[in-house]
Amino acid sequence: MHDDAPHRLPDAPAGDVTRRGAVAALAAGFALAVRPVSADTITTSAEGLRAGVVRIPTADGGIPGYRAAPDAGGPFPVILVVQEIFGVHEHIRDVCRRLAKAGCLAVAPELYARQGDVSKIKDFSEIISTVVSKVPDRQVMEDLDATAAWAATDGGDPDRLGITGFCWGGRIVWLYAAHNPTLDAGVAWYGRLDSTRDELHPTQPIDLVEGLRAPVLGLYGGADQGIPNDTVAAMQEKLRLAGNPSEIVLYPDTPHGFHADYRPSYRREQAEDGWKRLLDWMAKHGVA
Repeated sequence: MHDDAPHRLPDAPAGDVTRRGAVAALAAGFALAVRPVSADTITTSAEGLRAGVVRIPTADGGIPGYRAAPDAGGPFPVILVVQEIFGVHEHIRDVCRRLAKAGCLAVAPELYARQGDVSKIKDFSEIISTVVSKVPDRQVMEDLDATAAWAATDGGDPDRLGITGFCWGGRIVWLYAAHNPTLDAGVAWYGRLDSTRDELHPTQPIDLVEGLRAPVLGLYGGADQGIPNDTVAAMQEKLRLAGNPSEIVLYPDTPHGFHADYRPSYRREQAEDGWKRLLDWMAKHGVA
């Protein structure tokens, strides 16, 4: 999936935000907090794809997002891509293009749009305190519902719906699997399973095992300093006792963010294995 040519957004097709609007609505490139990027960074070409910034209608107006899909054929299976803590920056857009190359319509809504633009914040703790901590789970669920509905009007097949997410977005995958009865499958990359509960984030994935409506594949690192192995084991045990078909893969000696090829945490072998598992999981459950 390496492409030596730098990726540029194509001219916006019908229904997309204009190029001037795209710059204002969804920042280009990598978030400031993760620069400089690693030499291992993968860039997937947009050749053969409809790829670019879009505006997704919501009950209160709309939010920006990035969509990639094959430029011919359809309807395509829809995969919602949920951002990392750093928003819909270039890595998340590249994930959308990778999924599009696999024959899917992949769309990543900017789920922090109402709270702020994290792409311009250099300090990680400031990203959390000023933006991410203020994003309500309920708002995220509603925006993902709106994104799925919009994708069905943009060449997506509403009867084949999956979701994947990374870090912050990995937790959201578990929540969405308990929220949307039409979801077919989810893949959560190193998303927190248990954390502090508050008014905006009243439940955690480990609370929702009995209510999961779609099978989730969890991909976790055994050396993740933020997600202890005993928490992963507790989630696995709850899934087993509930007879839930969800599964968790725990990669030994692997850090958090092992799929993030633009960061030092990247682990090529585990990332490639996880990507294959993602595609197989979606195929097994009728998405792709």
